[in-house]
Formats: sequence, structure tokens, C-alpha cells
Amino acid sequence: MLVGKGITYDTGGIDIKPTGAMELMRKDMGGAGAVAAAVVGAAALRLPVRVTALLPLAENTVSGAAYRPGDVVRHYGGITSEIQNTDAEGRIVLADALAYAVRRLAPDVLVDLATLTGAQRVALGKKTAALYATDDELAAALLAAGDAAGEPMWRMPLPADYVEKVHASAVADLTNAPVPGEAGSVMAALFLREFTADHPRWAHLDMSAPAWSSSASGELPKGATGWGVRTLLRYLATQ
Repeated sequence: MLVGKGITYDTGGIDIKPTGAMELMRKDMGGAGAVAAAVVGAAALRLPVRVTALLPLAENTVSGAAYRPGDVVRHYGGITSEIQNTDAEGRIVLADALAYAVRRLAPDVLVDLATLTGAQRVALGKKTAALYATDDELAAALLAAGDAAGEPMWRMPLPADYVEKVHASAVADLTNAPVPGEAGSVMAALFLREFTADHPRWAHLDMSAPAWSSSASGELPKGATGWGVRTLLRYLATQ
């Protein structure tokens, strides 16, 4: 099962981004784009695996119907989230897709890709994605596929003592933006894990920075890189 974040444009919502930070937000569907391309590629290559894709799509903008700081959102399956930052919208749509995948589709393996956090770039730079996983074998397989494809990742932790911060809401089960400025990519991954029902083989790839290149680099042109497509196809080919 592959899940890709598909925010078609991200203004930040009511917690609006500065103009400079908004200009490239057409790339915020990079996870969904990579998942869609990987499924098409797997079919074209006739890989002997069954792949299901979920692409939660939305635009995060400002309108009379926009969600607001302080709102409580009820997700698929019943978990509630307090919105503390409307610019942390990607994890909200991904949460519903992950919960739906686990409850309705019972996947053997669950992998999501998302241009999720600026903290990923701060921690690992522009070319290395952050990998989170609940299974060592799955993590190793994805890391190997990424190395072979020229799409490097670094495995990040899911610290047990941070979980209470994700639950630090007085009005909901979770908060979508705990402790601003602290371990942003890790906190987002821990938030998402709450919707996987502790799936034993789940991996989350935070690939915000590698999804876009500001200049030509090797075989990659300037602009959208399609990061993740080659990694996913190499991974699927080994299953």
C-alpha cells in the first residue's frame, strides 16, 4: 500500500506563509505525484506485486470555509486533532488516508511519501530524505532501494518519550503541531503513526526538500525531481 500527500497548493491557510515561502508550494503534491508515477511504472514493468495507492488531495488556502487554529478535526476512524497550526495540513489529510488504509484495506506493507516538513531540510539538507519505520527489514529495504536509485535517505528515530507531546491537547486526542520549532519532522512522524493502528510494517518518507531542485544536478533538471519514483520501483521489484 502506497500513500502520497497531495496538497495541490499550500498557502498555509489562516496561518499564512510569507510570500517567499509560498512561491514553490505547487510542489506540495510531490508525494502523491511520486506514488501515482510508481504505480504506473510498476504496471508498465509488469512487476509481480499487488499495489494499491491512496492519494489524499486538497488545496490549503484562505476562505470562509478554511479550517482555523483552535478547531478540532475528527478523522476517519474517530481520532480527533486540535489544529494549532493550519500550515501543518499535510499530516491532517495523510492521517485520514492512513487510517482508511489500515481499517478498510488491511495492507501487508504501508508506505507513505510526503513533502511534509521544512524541518526535514533543516536536519538533512536538500538531497537526503528522512525515513521513519516501525520495521527494521522494511527500513533496510527502502534504504537500499534509495541508494541504488540515487535517492538517499537517513533513518530517523521515533522516540517514545516524545509521544506525550503529540497528545498534549486539552480538547482533542492529538495536536497537529506540538512544540513549534522542536523536532518538527519527528513530531510529524509520531503524529502520523497514531493513525496506523501500530501497523508492524509502516514507513514514512518525509521528502520535502528533495522533491524540488533549484538548479540542474546530475541527471535531474531544475524544478520538480520526481523524488521517490525510482526508489519505490526498485523496492517493489524486490518484493
